[in-house]
Amino acid sequence: MKSTLTYQVKLNFSQILQIVKQLPANEKIRISKELEKEAIDSKLTKLLKSFKTNDLTKEMITKECEIAREKLYTKSLEK
Repeated sequence: MKSTLTYQVKLNFSQILQIVKQLPANEKIRISKELEKEAIDSKLTKLLKSFKTNDLTKEMITKECEIAREKLYTKSLEK
């Protein structure tokens, strides 16, 4: 039976930066892409939470869509 050991090491920012600087370019790019994805996910989650509401019903959305369509239709007739 094979066991897996796990270690936790506390590193500060400058230590992590020193390690990253030692990596080959392709590994640095991979880390950069992962950090970018994480930042985008975080921003998207924050944005979605800001729009989240329990006060919005399907009927309210449908009514607003109908109003918007009517305005667009009226505007297209004026041309």
